[in-house]
Amino acid sequence: MSVEGKVREGAGFIKEEMNEHGKSPESQKKAQEGRDLRNEGRIEDGKPPKTTKPGTGH
Repeated sequence: MSVEGKVREGAGFIKEEMNEHGKSPESQKKAQEGRDLRNEGRIEDGKPPKTTKPGTGH
């Protein structure tokens, strides 16, 4: 597991969590950007990407 992958996953998690409950299209876009960043880190560390919609708790 790389440090860079862990940092990306953590930063993506925070961005996703901060924006997941917003109803505006901008909030949903930011939540998806966070999910994408999180998945980049997960893939780098050999974990499967999250495939559920951001904000579903899975």
